Amino acid sequence: MPMKDLVKHLSRKATPQTAPIPGREAEMVRNEAGGYAFPVDDWVRLDRFLVLGAEGGAYYATERTLTLQNARCVDRCVEADGARTVARIAEVSEAGRAPRNDAALLALAIAAKRGDDATRKAALTALPRVARTATHLFAFAEAIEELGGWGRGTRRAIADWYRERELDSLAYQAVKYRQRNGWTHADLLRLAHAQPPTPEHDALFRWMARGEMPEDRARFRLLDGFARVQASESPRATAQLVREHGLPWEAVPTAHLDDREVWEALLVDMPMTALIRNLATMTRCGLLTPRSEATRTVAGRLGDEARLRKARVHPMAVLIALRTYAAGRGLRGRHTWEPVQPVVDALDAAFYAAFGNVEPTGRRLLLAVDCSGSMMHGSVAGVHGLTPREAAAAMALIALRTEPNAEVLGFTTNAKDLRISPRRRLDDAMKSIEAVARGEGTDCSVPMRWAIDQRVDLDGFTLYTDGQTWAGPQHPVQAMAAYRGARVATARMVSVGLAGYGTSVIDGSDAGMLDVVGFDTAAPVLIGDFLRG
Repeated sequence: MPMKDLVKHLSRKATPQTAPIPGREAEMVRNEAGGYAFPVDDWVRLDRFLVLGAEGGAYYATERTLTLQNARCVDRCVEADGARTVARIAEVSEAGRAPRNDAALLALAIAAKRGDDATRKAALTALPRVARTATHLFAFAEAIEELGGWGRGTRRAIADWYRERELDSLAYQAVKYRQRNGWTHADLLRLAHAQPPTPEHDALFRWMARGEMPEDRARFRLLDGFARVQASESPRATAQLVREHGLPWEAVPTAHLDDREVWEALLVDMPMTALIRNLATMTRCGLLTPRSEATRTVAGRLGDEARLRKARVHPMAVLIALRTYAAGRGLRGRHTWEPVQPVVDALDAAFYAAFGNVEPTGRRLLLAVDCSGSMMHGSVAGVHGLTPREAAAAMALIALRTEPNAEVLGFTTNAKDLRISPRRRLDDAMKSIEAVARGEGTDCSVPMRWAIDQRVDLDGFTLYTDGQTWAGPQHPVQAMAAYRGARVATARMVSVGLAGYGTSVIDGSDAGMLDVVGFDTAAPVLIGDFLRG
């Protein structure tokens, strides 16, 4: 047997991904797909959990498995540095970097129940920063209940959530979020033994706990409006009450939520998140038409970057709205509508605006989108209908629209021409990716090997992937080393993770490689800074 056939098994330049790199066995672990990769540390995995969650599971792990793995990670972080863990939870949640807040609330509950005295105190002090709405508070209470029940500190923290909130804001929370998942304000006020700090709070607490209307209806106009609208017999009267009292749509009787005049009244003061969620309803009822004033109002608000940032609108919320609205039918349910083109265009622009100001790097970049079978399953951050593959496509399009010297390549076990340009609308680009994805295996070395074969000089590779690589003849880090040797010695590599696994294709000891969390609103800026050096 020729020596080259024997020595290839010891080579550090090309090792099948189903085996660790010779000499680095202690640094690598088997991933869920059966390939070998590098483990991420607990702080990276904490970020992945806070941003991506575990709802819906993934191709190689069920929701239960991912949740247990990530909960153990939170435990380890709490034990290692409780203050840092709580600060990170609050930072990610407060900055709106995660599409959903559930993972942050669960992690905060773990810190509040399982940390030492200082950590528990820090977690409960941070509660108002993470639980910013009553829905968040109900979710936190549920997590605390499941993790062992309420203690004195929890009762005090939840009581303070009610006691320290400004009166009008608390009344709005009481009307808008009356109950969630079996929890009500009456439950929390009773369990927390909340004592009202003022007579006005006492009157509001009584309304939340027992439905007693305050005597001073002028002071509590929102509660008065809610009581009146519940008794309203016509949509016209409901619309008038909405205008007079500034009622949210959750306060409107279900029977009147299909009326055009009611939605016209709701639109006047509608928060941005509610506007995005209710575009289809406003179209179905006839409020949004190609030339209506309401359509111009909606398009103008969606194009207001300052308004989007202030409302903490996550790009994923816009992406789901665009995907659903442009399709003319919901992912669930039987409703259909005729999409209004100015609204579709405004949503497309709002998606990019929601990431803020992303400056181009000017570098020569390859944006590599994992189109393999594992990317077609599970959901990102528990958002129904949004797979890691679609999230990858969306992240790649942000860079493509920003970077003048970037091109997109799809990959499975071979390269895929996605035919995507910066001028294409987001929902159209996703259809292009769906057309080439065939449920094949994952080989994250393909982009670098393709660039060597095509003799393309690049400053950086950005891989949008779940990281579950296994099918290649060479590890991604080996392919990157080969590219640096053959083409551009200073080339950098970024892996944008889109599932909450505990491994990465990135070698953390290589200063030219970076692992980030996908669909974090800070990710595009961070990637750009890294690629610029």
